[in-house]
Amino acid sequence: MPDVFRSPELGDQKEAALPQGTVRYYERGSGEPIVFLHGLMVNANLWRKVVPSLAQRFRCITPDLPLGSHGQALNADADLSPPAIAGLIADFLGALKLEGVTLVGNDTGGALAQIVATQHPRRIARLVLTNCDAFGNFPPAMFRPLQWQARVPGALRVIALALKVRPLRRLPLAFGWLTKRPIDNEVLDAYLAPALAVPGVMRDLRKALTAISPRYTKAAAEKLPAFDRPVLIAWAPEDPFFPWKHAERLRDAFPRARLESVGDCRAFVPEDQPERLAELIAGFMDETAKAPVAPEKKPEGAAR
Repeated sequence: MPDVFRSPELGDQKEAALPQGTVRYYERGSGEPIVFLHGLMVNANLWRKVVPSLAQRFRCITPDLPLGSHGQALNADADLSPPAIAGLIADFLGALKLEGVTLVGNDTGGALAQIVATQHPRRIARLVLTNCDAFGNFPPAMFRPLQWQARVPGALRVIALALKVRPLRRLPLAFGWLTKRPIDNEVLDAYLAPALAVPGVMRDLRKALTAISPRYTKAAAEKLPAFDRPVLIAWAPEDPFFPWKHAERLRDAFPRARLESVGDCRAFVPEDQPERLAELIAGFMDETAKAPVAPEKKPEGAAR
């Protein structure tokens, strides 16, 4: 995709060649690495307001995950179930030779971050979860009809074409309830255009969307107590999709977690409250910089 479909605030555009295909990512800053994971039907642009301040002290890396808004499709035979995408993320960290990563997840990216932390923890030093799928809420009930529609040939393309009509994007079943303040139309254009313009992206979206199931977040939840690195949960209590009680359950599930309430926002915390989120992440990294890390316990069945 042309550069117009990504935010320059994210830094330099790069590519990582993985067994599953080529993953495009953006990098800005230097220092300890922070890797940001987004959710369905958005891309690295979700983090465009968070990266600039953190990049003054840290190496900020934002991949475009194969979740329907990525600028380059993966191989046609790539497995895009949640565990497989978590494996892709682990492969991505390995390809960049990253160590001591602070992994940050929002929305679907938060569910994937939980799976990475419990199945591929070797390179992860800290975990940050903002409002995201967890436990039996994967996907949230309001978005489950989209999964059913994804099984109907051509239905996702019809939906994507309809969302080119800008007022429709504000509907609750689109982007309307994900933020308290409207997302810029140019950013929404960048989220929606790849599925219609880039061959293979709609195929990837269909595969990823139909594979989502709460069995994966439930399986991850059983293993969260084994993740003994520091965890920050920065959660918006006003979110209609990801309830506050799940934030509390996540805090209680991890051995070394703390919970911070982020007010005046909904699910897309990086969109509504980027300054507050960046402040919380930087403070969390400072507070845990010298905290000892216990010896790694490889989860049962882990691939790496």
